[in-house]
Amino acid sequence: MTNIVGIAQIIISVMLMAAILLQQRGTGSSAIMGGSSASYYTKRGFEKVLFTSTIVLVILFLAAAVANIFLY
Repeated sequence: MTNIVGIAQIIISVMLMAAILLQQRGTGSSAIMGGSSASYYTKRGFEKVLFTSTIVLVILFLAAAVANIFLY
């Protein structure tokens, strides 16, 4: 049983890394560097799906990590 959770955690971590690397870079850096805050940006289409799937993968990864701790 612990092997299944460990393998699932590895698969989820690889998917999480891919989801993070596929996201657009520099979307929030203009506000940090003093850029104008007049532009309002919403996520649409694939970008929104990727954002929500990243959150779901983080939750699944944390659940697998907690399950792995309790199984040992």
